[in-house]
Amino acid sequence: MIISNNAVAAVAAYNLDQTNVSLRKSITRLSSGLRINSSVDDPGGLAVSLKLSAAIRRTDATSNNMGNALSFLQTQDGVLKTANDVLLRMSELASLASSSAIASNDRALYNTEFSELDDQITNMLQEDFNGISLFADPSAILPLRTTISGVQTMGITQADLDSIVDSVTTLGVATVATATVASDVLETAIQNLAVLRATNGAEQSRVTFAQDILEVNRTNLEAAHSQIMDADIARESTNYARNSIIAEAGVAMLAQANTISERALKLLEFD
Repeated sequence: MIISNNAVAAVAAYNLDQTNVSLRKSITRLSSGLRINSSVDDPGGLAVSLKLSAAIRRTDATSNNMGNALSFLQTQDGVLKTANDVLLRMSELASLASSSAIASNDRALYNTEFSELDDQITNMLQEDFNGISLFADPSAILPLRTTISGVQTMGITQADLDSIVDSVTTLGVATVATATVASDVLETAIQNLAVLRATNGAEQSRVTFAQDILEVNRTNLEAAHSQIMDADIARESTNYARNSIIAEAGVAMLAQANTISERALKLLEFD
């Protein structure tokens, strides 16, 4: 028995310190809900989680862009629907005015309404969404960058309502002859407008499905990120309970180890 060094107490103190480290780690994980709270916990896992976090944020931003694109198309379709209603009324007026059985005064009234509707559909060309024109040359495609599988690019079109408007702006129904011409031109314009609305609907469908893919990807990214970063509460609770018991035992054993030197000193006692 020696008194200058107490190796048993040193070992007990070391073991107690290691247990306290594990105990602190369990407490940190349980209180934060995270498995990785600093880079030392899992350097490789932290690096992967940062990449996944960036991918999630990019996906969120892309999803917002898709939502804006869908709103653009919905707004565009709303205007096209109104334009269709205007053309239908103009076509109706042209049919009424093409009849030789009505008085010229009545035809003049039809022509007045026809002219007002022509001005209205022309004004629709100025409609925009958040400062972006809804209608333009058919070759003008608004690019929409989206990450679905790798990097893919899709676009939405600014519908060519201008050519339809140009075809009807010179029309009138002041006479039977002009009303007959207007009726034929308007029939073609209505068909062309139907094509624009069909294209709009197809693009809305594509954007909607792209949004669905983004949502699935985001869910999978979140699951992968959670697998790396989030603490398993059941496991950490078990570790905490285990380390708490070991820590209490370590404190008791350290106290016992510290009495060894005292026992050695008793050998030096004399009566």
